[in-house]
Amino acid sequence: MGPLMSTQVAQIVEVSDTAKRRQIIEGARQIFMRDGFDGASMNEITKAAGVSKGTVYAYFPSKEALFEALIREDRRIQAEQICRFSADDEDVAAVLREIAHNIVAAVTRPGHMAHLRTVIAASAKFPSIGHAFYEAGPMYGAGRLATYLDRQVKVGRLSIDDTQRAAFQFIDLCLARPLKQMLFCVIDTPDPAEMEKAIESAIAMFMAAYGPKNA
Repeated sequence: MGPLMSTQVAQIVEVSDTAKRRQIIEGARQIFMRDGFDGASMNEITKAAGVSKGTVYAYFPSKEALFEALIREDRRIQAEQICRFSADDEDVAAVLREIAHNIVAAVTRPGHMAHLRTVIAASAKFPSIGHAFYEAGPMYGAGRLATYLDRQVKVGRLSIDDTQRAAFQFIDLCLARPLKQMLFCVIDTPDPAEMEKAIESAIAMFMAAYGPKNA
């Protein structure tokens, strides 16, 4: 077999391997969402994924490892969606507004609260699951926002000593009340008008605290 043929075979194997892994994760997502972490069984996951138990264990050594992989993938995708903004945009308030709306859309999407409660319940027993959620979601998103804030500080549009802290502060300003209300089943979804007020208030507070000192 020539070098070119070997490369093509390797690429086919890699694609097949990635597809199989995704197949398992999608099956696991169905069961974890339906039964929660403790209630989910590897037998049910293999049925939902349409693969053998041996195949599942070839990719993931345990239910915890599979759930952690699912969390990391979901949080990464969500964080990337939240952070879809131009790093060169000079209108800081507009960028913050876009991020805030993306955050609200992500948090209020169907199934998010159920998934979050499952993560919280599992994290006490398996801290690595909580770490995975935090690192791939909130930490990643705040890091992307902090990078944008760093650039705005450098050109004088903002005055911030700790952009990482400021990024988390802005996210918390946008979500604190509605997230808690949804998490504890006080409301199903936030009122759109109230969320708009909360977002605009968060932007105003952020700019008042971190706007340029000579403004």
